[in-house]
Amino acid sequence: MSAPLPRVEQRDFINYCRPLLEQAELEAVQKVLESGWLTTGPNTEAFENEFKQAVGARHAIALNSCTAGLHVALCAMGIGPGDEVITTTYSFVATAHVITWVGARPVLVDVDPETFNISPEQLEKAITPRTKAIIPVHFAGLPCDMDRIHEIAARHDLWVIEDAAHAAGVDYKGAKIGSFGDVAVFSLYATKNITSGEGGVVTTSSDELAAAIRRLGFFGISKDIWERHGKPRAWDYDVRSQGFKYNLSDVLAALGRVQLGRLDTFNRMRRDMAHRMLEGLSGIKGLQLPREYPYAQRNWHLFPVLVTDGAERRDALITFLRERKIGTGLHYIPIHLFTFYQQQYGYKPGDFPHAEKVYATEVSLPLYPALKDEAIGWIIQSVRDFFR
Repeated sequence: MSAPLPRVEQRDFINYCRPLLEQAELEAVQKVLESGWLTTGPNTEAFENEFKQAVGARHAIALNSCTAGLHVALCAMGIGPGDEVITTTYSFVATAHVITWVGARPVLVDVDPETFNISPEQLEKAITPRTKAIIPVHFAGLPCDMDRIHEIAARHDLWVIEDAAHAAGVDYKGAKIGSFGDVAVFSLYATKNITSGEGGVVTTSSDELAAAIRRLGFFGISKDIWERHGKPRAWDYDVRSQGFKYNLSDVLAALGRVQLGRLDTFNRMRRDMAHRMLEGLSGIKGLQLPREYPYAQRNWHLFPVLVTDGAERRDALITFLRERKIGTGLHYIPIHLFTFYQQQYGYKPGDFPHAEKVYATEVSLPLYPALKDEAIGWIIQSVRDFFR
């Protein structure tokens, strides 16, 4: 057990999550507003170029959400009615919803009880002749076992769409998530490691997939408005397929560009904070802490802990922390427990025991760059007081 920490007092409520926005973000957005070009334009194009360089991918397509990116990736791969797509039950419901949107069947599987990521063993058992793709989710910024998943996918001729909503800037065995494989989709939502308020980015090194995803993200039109701007016959374009209104505006892209420039700094701050939390909370009986793994440099998007005494004790901790002015998160309600997925696809409680056990005992503690040192000390002290 680590040395006792000095007692501190906390007067202001500690939000579960809060983005770190400074003068540079305000100036970038103001510049766009003053330019008169607010929709998809030069800032969106620059953001895409900067993102693909940061990740190491050949292409990056900015859209208005990670959900939109997952949706158009499935469409670009030709997945539809009669097909099956395997994913984890332990994710936000958007991961499964997008599968239903294209008319395919979401085949849910259980997680590894240690990492909370999709179990490759359960994944392989779920493959049928109708399976067309796998959507692994890098939970809390810890990458899945992508070597094993890609090996399974290659053997069964399946697409892999990485739900990298939590994984901006994450290293997997020396390579950035998003730099390898078929497609990775990142989130720029307000709670993520970098934000544009709302937004998402699809990365791929396939020219064919990139072209299809870009087209599907804007009505199926062959050229978006920025590509046509200032050109001869700027009004002339073709619609080559069905498509959607998923483009990212220049206002949000400008915010995202500034945040992207600080991604490595933000992730380093999160790692430092996580290590302080791990040290401060070590040795508590009844509390299971997350940990580092040698194959990855996680970005600590979340700091999930398990209260091993069960759901009532976990709920009591949440209440206790709120009384101490500390917000918490819960990640996630397993998808197979939702009424829609039970009625539509026949899932039921008990189908995926590892995911259900994690859900019943998990709580995410605050951890983000805007968190002050004093607040971290108060969180550590309060958790220790509860278990004491």
